[in-house]
Amino acid sequence: MTNTRLTEGDVRKLLSDPSGVTRAETAAKLAIQFDQGNLSPSERAMAEQIFRIMVKDAEVRVREALAVNLKENPNVPHDVALTLAGDVDQVALPVLQFSEILSDADLVQIVRSQGASKQRAIAARPKVSAAVADAIVDGADKDAVVTLVSNEGAEITETSFEKVIDKFGEDEAVQAPMVKRSALPVTIVERLVHRVSENLREHLLTHHEMPPGIAADLILQARERATIGLSTASAEEDVERLVHQLYSNGRLTPSIVLRALCMGDMKFFEYALARRVGIPVLNARMLIHDSGDLGLQGLYGKSGMPKSFYPAIKAAIAVAKEMSYDGEDGDRERYARRMLERVLTQYGDLGVDFDNDDLEYLLAKMSDLPATSH
Repeated sequence: MTNTRLTEGDVRKLLSDPSGVTRAETAAKLAIQFDQGNLSPSERAMAEQIFRIMVKDAEVRVREALAVNLKENPNVPHDVALTLAGDVDQVALPVLQFSEILSDADLVQIVRSQGASKQRAIAARPKVSAAVADAIVDGADKDAVVTLVSNEGAEITETSFEKVIDKFGEDEAVQAPMVKRSALPVTIVERLVHRVSENLREHLLTHHEMPPGIAADLILQARERATIGLSTASAEEDVERLVHQLYSNGRLTPSIVLRALCMGDMKFFEYALARRVGIPVLNARMLIHDSGDLGLQGLYGKSGMPKSFYPAIKAAIAVAKEMSYDGEDGDRERYARRMLERVLTQYGDLGVDFDNDDLEYLLAKMSDLPATSH
């Protein structure tokens, strides 16, 4: 067979030659010739018929030669491309990753019905539509999702990003490529910033456009959580120094005081209120833990803390009296969950309805509440 013409004799030779090597070489040459676009209409039709025969060849090497050389050809018949895409991985992967002949419906079906290697090949396509991306997020394995979120050519909707966070949000293998995408919806940045490591958080806040107020809030939240982490593990005199330093630098904010109490750090709360009011911590403790409400109410009233926070403060102190916090595995989470449940109940009794029990959400919402009487 020549490099430029196809003949009936070429077809007969291809069908009759028992050598798989020869058939693979012929398949490659024919695919290359087809790609060059110098065939007449009748020759192109003949080539397409040969392809339909080749995709059924028993030799994988023949089908692989066809797939490798036709993977980016925009004129391959759809049925040929689809047959190759459904073949063994060695044949299918080049077509799945590069062929433009396959429709979104084809790709979604393959994602839903085929194995992990094919899912990853589709996730790595130069362009992945939102429909295909959603199918990958819904049904593919973690490696395919990592490939998808690493792919700047993938169109990933906010809804799909939410699903990724719900399924893999604690996995840094998924977090890192998400954080490093060139663009993310602000809602996704807000969710990620509470889950990722310090390095990834810094990248989020410095590489993604966010309203200045939100960025500042997220930085403050991250700093406050880190501060509470330091306080929880510190001796009492260190907590006192920490609170004094925060107060001196204008960082002993109402939110960090409430955050500490919500996370079970009563020492920090006691020192914080004492510092804000300007009295010894022993006096503050007596007022905070007084059996009635007058001591706490009077101390709180002089602290400059928002009145809208007061029901949460009362609820958290009540939980602290009921539960011991010993720092064992999961204890902080159990304590915080019980506290949040009590806070929600307390505000519900006041006619305030929250639709989310996340601490960050509650802090933000409580800050927005109008002042109420104690």
